[in-house]
Amino acid sequence: MTSVTYEFDRGCARITLAEHDRGNPLNEPTVAALFGAVRRAHADGACVIVLSAGGRFFSVGGDLAAFGAADDMPGYIDDLADGLHRLISELMRSPAVVISAVQGPAAGAGFPLAAAADIVVAAESASFTLAYTKVGLSPDGGTSLLVHTLGLHTLLRLALLNDSLTAAEAREVGLVARVVPDGELAGTVDALVASLLAGSGPALAAAKQLIRDAAEPAPETLLRHEALSIRRQAGLDGPEGVHAFLGKRTPSYDDRRSTAKEPGDQT
Repeated sequence: MTSVTYEFDRGCARITLAEHDRGNPLNEPTVAALFGAVRRAHADGACVIVLSAGGRFFSVGGDLAAFGAADDMPGYIDDLADGLHRLISELMRSPAVVISAVQGPAAGAGFPLAAAADIVVAAESASFTLAYTKVGLSPDGGTSLLVHTLGLHTLLRLALLNDSLTAAEAREVGLVARVVPDGELAGTVDALVASLLAGSGPALAAAKQLIRDAAEPAPETLLRHEALSIRRQAGLDGPEGVHAFLGKRTPSYDDRRSTAKEPGDQT
């Protein structure tokens, strides 16, 4: 089963996470497929890109099973972060208007992936949570860019306490443009697509670029800082956090604090 599907029709590219039975996790093949789909949308001349997902989850975030199975967890996570950041940058720099349609939880890297869109539409079942520190990792995938949308202390709360935002709360803080009943999500997105396609594509692209550049003229710099940070954590408490999550037990970070070394520390 493919993890990503692609459809193009009259100016709109629809990219859908399709590994429903696993909650649409983000691993190297899926991230590469998403990036390829966005590039394909550009080649097709898409004026609008819709990023959505099937099943109960938008995305559970990083594929922790793949993390746990990696012989070199820091290296694996670093490679995944680089691919994810290329994807986030491509969406933000895209001349197309990007809409994300979110149902169910958008967790971990699934949260900033949804938020990388220009317009976020959420079903009432949607929720947004980071949960990186819960498994001994630091936020990644463009999380730091969310400070412009959510505000400093809201983002700190989400990152440090692993709180969740409901769809309604996400609307209140400015992340979500529309909140609709689950059964109306697809129809609402279709109406937005039709409205955008009826407008001036060049004008919309110019407006997006001007506003994006004003908010964060160099997002790639922050994305690289995130990649370096999460790689570092993957050599510290990350393995304990990930394996504890997979083993459905409480992580024991105290035992590691007396023995943990910086990656590359030979002493």
